[in-house]
Amino acid sequence: MNQKPIAIVTAASQGIGAAIARELTVQNYELALFSTSPRIETLAAELGALAVVGDIKVADDLARLVEKTIERYGRIDAVVNNTGNPPDGDALSASDADWTVAWEMCFMNVVRMARLVQPIMVRQGGGAFVNIGSINSVEPGEWYVASVRASLPTFAKMFARKYGSEGIRMNNVLPGFLENWGLDADTLATLPMRRAGKLQEVAKTVAFLLSSDSGYINGESIRVDGAFTRSA
Repeated sequence: MNQKPIAIVTAASQGIGAAIARELTVQNYELALFSTSPRIETLAAELGALAVVGDIKVADDLARLVEKTIERYGRIDAVVNNTGNPPDGDALSASDADWTVAWEMCFMNVVRMARLVQPIMVRQGGGAFVNIGSINSVEPGEWYVASVRASLPTFAKMFARKYGSEGIRMNNVLPGFLENWGLDADTLATLPMRRAGKLQEVAKTVAFLLSSDSGYINGESIRVDGAFTRSA
């Protein structure tokens, strides 16, 4: 049986997901990478990982991802629930379809992966989830539809209290403005640290939360936003 820890990373073909995949490879993980884009095959070949193409909003695709991961590696020690951006739209102009897509992309993917993988982790004796949200999880901004991510802190807390006794942890990472956003000078000047966050800074936070070094951190939402948000 493979002795390296096994991690699933969704939406891994670019941006935060790809940075996390590369960091976990450095940390000696074997990976199953998931994306809607066939580009995932290129990254998987680079990292020696399993690639699965599918839609994070489709329950059967997530089930196939878990099945293929078990077929290849025999276990799942970690899950990083990353996703793309939901549709733009404010509270009233967004259509019902936009709200539904955002809910499926930003919340139900986490619930479905938890359903699929929690029984596997129970049999193994433990595991860890990290969900990638955003600062909209704690302070909704002008991207109102993205505020459905506000459900993640509550879900992680409930999950942690229910399954912590079985050695399973769930935490959230909430990034702020990142380097791949193409921010202009005026926007950068509004950030407390006067710079965007680095993708690697998010990736290293995720790696820490998956590791035994964070073994008593459970049900938390960790902001990686350079002090941009103001709420406690």
